[in-house]
This record gives sequence, structure tokens and C-alpha cells, in this order.
Amino acid sequence: MTGSTGTTDKHGTPRTTGAVSRDVIVVGAGPTGLLLAGDLATAGIPVTLVEKRPHRTSNLSRAFVLHARTLEQLDARGLADELESKGQTLDRLRLFSRLTVDLTTLPSRFNHLLVLPQYEVERALERRAVEAGVRFAYETEVTGLVQDADGVTLRVRAATGAEGTGGTGRGPEELRAAYVVGTDGMRSAVREAVGLPFPGRSAIRSVVLADVRLAEEPETLLTVNAVGDAFAFLAPFGDGYYRVIGWDRRRNVADDAPLDLDEVKEITRLALGRDYGMHDARWMSRFHSDERQAPAYRVGRVFLAGDAAHVHTPAGGQGMNTGLQDAANLSWKLAATLNGHVHADLLDTYQSERHPVGRSVLRSSGGIVRLAMANRPWTLAARTLLTTFLDHARPARTRMIGQITGIGYSYRSPRGAHPLTGKRVPDVTLRDGRLYEALRGGRFVLITPPDAPTGAGVDAGTDVGADTRKDRLAVASWASPRRTTLLVRPDGYAAWASESPTAEETEAALTATLGRG
Repeated sequence: MTGSTGTTDKHGTPRTTGAVSRDVIVVGAGPTGLLLAGDLATAGIPVTLVEKRPHRTSNLSRAFVLHARTLEQLDARGLADELESKGQTLDRLRLFSRLTVDLTTLPSRFNHLLVLPQYEVERALERRAVEAGVRFAYETEVTGLVQDADGVTLRVRAATGAEGTGGTGRGPEELRAAYVVGTDGMRSAVREAVGLPFPGRSAIRSVVLADVRLAEEPETLLTVNAVGDAFAFLAPFGDGYYRVIGWDRRRNVADDAPLDLDEVKEITRLALGRDYGMHDARWMSRFHSDERQAPAYRVGRVFLAGDAAHVHTPAGGQGMNTGLQDAANLSWKLAATLNGHVHADLLDTYQSERHPVGRSVLRSSGGIVRLAMANRPWTLAARTLLTTFLDHARPARTRMIGQITGIGYSYRSPRGAHPLTGKRVPDVTLRDGRLYEALRGGRFVLITPPDAPTGAGVDAGTDVGADTRKDRLAVASWASPRRTTLLVRPDGYAAWASESPTAEETEAALTATLGRG
């Protein structure tokens, strides 16, 4: 970390200032923080990942699903095929008894849902982060932070012998960085340190969790249903154990109330009709599910992502997926800013692009839960009407699938921009390979017609644009006769597009988006 000198802020609090730093501190080593840190380190940014927990693999995963858009992001990092080999795919998702979503029609290489415990995702992302050079500080707790014009001073307290701290157990200390990103979950210390509220409510109380063996194998890979006052979900770990998530509306007890296997079985029988012979529970717990969102994802030089920014019900399996896409959006913008290629105003687009998505996920996941748990005549009637409507109205069904899987979201484009600008770009076939292979390494990709004239430092079909951009830009050609010239951002969204632009127009777009240096 960069050296510093001491001052005080307007409240008299000690504040550290010093040389301008390129470092980033990411707080929280879950999937969101690991992807973000790995991206930044790959781009040459010094990164420290601070984690309160000891370094160990936990099987206490709440997330079990990777959706199509997340798999595309992981494909752009060379991880999707590995994870697909470890999980099981599902081409239909049942939201409640009469509504089943067919995923085979998705316009994606990943036209399915991947069932895989969160810890497998974390292992792959951690390995990538380590290989990229991320520094880890485990058993290190954030106690506060102070910002100034040049950076952020993060106050932390490390446990004695904590991994990544040199084993000194120095206790309170300060870390210095240009930016801090809080990916430290619902009870985010970073969010608390910058004074951001977390408005919302507890949507479901006293949800039970259990990891059990089953005497009878379920008929489907994911088993989920709601009947009357009860809801239950079963998903396999792949090691012989299953995760059970259950809720009985009539049992509203505290999270720390005792829980036994008989209660888990009873809730499962109510919702699914049988308990599949549950036995040998290796872990059981209760939790409550909240719907909350921070009003801002950025305060000065501090950002929030994942559960630190938004939490929602587990319906639709959108939680971890939304956080990973937050990270993919923010990482390339931080890297471009810290590497001096673009103005820091680019960072403002993280809020304008991702906050509306988080709000939409809150609404959709909450709506699914409320419809699934409908038990009054008018709510049951509303669910029946909606199900019938979605069965017959293809545009509405397509939009719903796009929201759940993430592929339906797009970002606002400037007035007068090409219609593709801000849209997700699928994994199109190029003359030499696939788009998401070309995106690997955090690069932009410029796709041109096969016979496009060269000029302005851009040669179609090569791996370089202008010399100063060769590590940030890949240039490729459509495999088809398509005439559009398309610039794709590192996160797989269209930055700019044009029909038959001149070389000068293409160069101007590259300069505006990537900068000159």
C-alpha cells in the first residue's frame, strides 16, 4: 500500500493522505468480490481482498443456480466450461405449480440453468484471483474508513496470525487505496462506514435450512413447490447431500430458535407431499429473507456490489447472479480509470446502470414469492390469471425469462445512438472463434464486416488496433456477411455501433470509449 501522512477531517477524525494510489481494496471474498478482484488484477491493478472469515471452503451455500447471463460472464473469463462440467443442467424452471419456464429457447450458448453449489463457483474464482496476483487478508475486520481527494483509508483489525497479514496479529491498522469496494454482504461494514441506509423489509421470516441425505431420490434435479402456508426447495450438492430450504407461514419464530429434523420434514411434507426419507442432517439453521436496496451504490471513492448493495428473496435464484454481474460492470470501469485511459466520470455509470437492475430484481423475486405463497381467494385468482396470460402471451413470457436469467437487461444509451448501443451482445460467431473467447483478458472487441477497409489504426481480423490499445482491444470480423461495425465492452454490452462507418468515424468511437493512452 502507498505510504501516507496524517491529517484530520472536519470532525477532527485522523485522516491519512499521501501519494495518489492505483490500489483497490475489495472487502468480502464471496463470489462478487472474487470476480471483481480477479478482473482488476488481470488488468494490472494492485488489489487487496479483505475478508473477515478464516480462509476455508464452506458448504453453507445458499446459492445453487447459475443463470445464462452469469455463465456468459464466466465464459468471458474462461471459467464457464469448467463449472458446467461440475454441475448439472436444467432446461426448465418451475416457479410454482402451474408456471414452468422453458429455457431452451434462450438466445444464448447457455440455454439452461446450471445447478451448482456456490462454493464451487468461489473455488474457481479464487483460483483465478490468486493466479492474477490478488493479495488476500483473511480474518481481517473493517472497523471504519475515511475518504479524501486522493483515496480511501480503511481501518481494519486483523486476528492474531491471520493469513495475509504476515502472521503478526498487529490488531488495528490502516490500509490505503484509491478506491474501496464493499462486497461484504447484507451486514456490510463498508456500507455502514459510509453511512448509507439499507431500507426495506423482512419478506419471509423463519426460513429453515438443512443439509440432509435422502432415502428417495427426487424426480427432478430441482424440486420446488408451495402449497397453502408451506414452501420447500430441494437441490443436490453432488456429494450425496441435499440442501433443503423450507418455510411455513404459521411458524414465525426467531432465527436462533431451536430447529430439529422433524420440523424440516414436516414443512417438506406440507409443500412437496413427502419428505423423501430425510436423514443424517449434517447442518441445520434458520434465517430470514429480506428485500432491501441501498439508495446509492457509490459514495465518493467507495462502491457497493452484490448483497452489500441489494438483497432479495431466493425466488428465481437471482441473488448471486446479480452480484456477479455488478462486479463485471464495475471492474472494467475501475481498471480503465486507474490505468489512466478514461476520465473518472465513467465510474458514475455504475450507479446509473446497475441500480435499476437491482431494483428490478427486487420486484421480480418478491413477486414470485408472493404469487407462490398466495393463499387468499383474490391472490390465488391473480396467480391463475397471470399464469394463463404468460402461457399465451409470448412477449410477456420472453420478458419474464429475460429478467430471471439476466439476458433481458440492457443499459440506457445516449439519444441518437445506434439501437444496439447498451444492449447485451450474445456470443456471436466470428471469422476466427467466438465473441466471448475474444473478450477474455478484459478487452473490448471491435467487430467489423469481413471486407471492411482498414484505417485509423484498425485492421480487421487482427488482434490489435492502434499500438497504444493492443492490450485492451481485439479486432475481429463477423463470420456472416453482416455490415454493422460493433464495439463490445468487456462486460459483453454494446458500447457503440454503426452501419458502414468511415475509418475516421470508427477511430473517433474508439477514442471516445477507450481513450488514447
